[in-house]
Amino acid sequence: MNIDAHEDGDCAEGEALQHVGGTSTNDNIPYEVSAGGVAGEVESTPDLLTNSRDVCVPKMTTRESATVESGNGINLDVRIYKPTPEDNDSTSDDQKIVVVLVHPYSVLGGCQGLMKGIARNLADQGIAAVTFDMRGVGKSTGRPSLTGFSEVSDVVAICKWTSKNLCSNRIVLVGSSAGAPIAGSAVDEVDEVIGYVSLGYPFGLTASILFGRHHKAILQSPKPKLFVMGTKDGFTSVKQLANKIKSAAGRAETHLIEGVSHFQMEGPSYDADMANLIVTFISSL
Repeated sequence: MNIDAHEDGDCAEGEALQHVGGTSTNDNIPYEVSAGGVAGEVESTPDLLTNSRDVCVPKMTTRESATVESGNGINLDVRIYKPTPEDNDSTSDDQKIVVVLVHPYSVLGGCQGLMKGIARNLADQGIAAVTFDMRGVGKSTGRPSLTGFSEVSDVVAICKWTSKNLCSNRIVLVGSSAGAPIAGSAVDEVDEVIGYVSLGYPFGLTASILFGRHHKAILQSPKPKLFVMGTKDGFTSVKQLANKIKSAAGRAETHLIEGVSHFQMEGPSYDADMANLIVTFISSL
């Protein structure tokens, strides 16, 4: 595991971070040194803590980076968003849930930066979250595939690495847009995955030309699953989603967001809503 302070490099969004103690090679990237002497990024959140002098200070979550091998010489760039120690210490390894987030379609510019807002919101609520660039995206090596089947092994590798390195045998897998069918195909490939959340699964006819062969894996999985979609999603109609869910095995639920399109729901203005839905789903497991 290679953890260091580094530039954000997000594909679709960026923001100025307030410097919080110490120095780094990039003054815009605040960080702290952990007990093990490894640097990890620290980011401010809206939550406030009170210190021993009764002065309100921002509550911090940490962001670390790592490189994970997916196989065949492919290395994946990974970021881990961790809650503050006081949020995390009370949860035993047997109970701790970690969320792994799978970004939208690589071929159209999808990357882990699009999942950053959800990951931060989850960490703010005491849940560790992992994002990563699939093959051929950002610093990850290899080439993306058109149908996403090669990327399934990336998701499996990240989940297994997460279980081992974050000491959790309970993972919730979340996929956004084209990341949803890719994540869905990995759900039953990893024993530690206990649930699945889809954010805008592209079940529609046109999208099914590329991702239709992924449908069977998640619909036949007995693991709990939640499908979140805007009622104005341009890739899947409300009726198409309902028809698919009728055939799903096990516990399968839907949550519709009225008047919202596919790409609106992917946007940062809905990150907090998506995180809250994931947290509610986790509490039901």
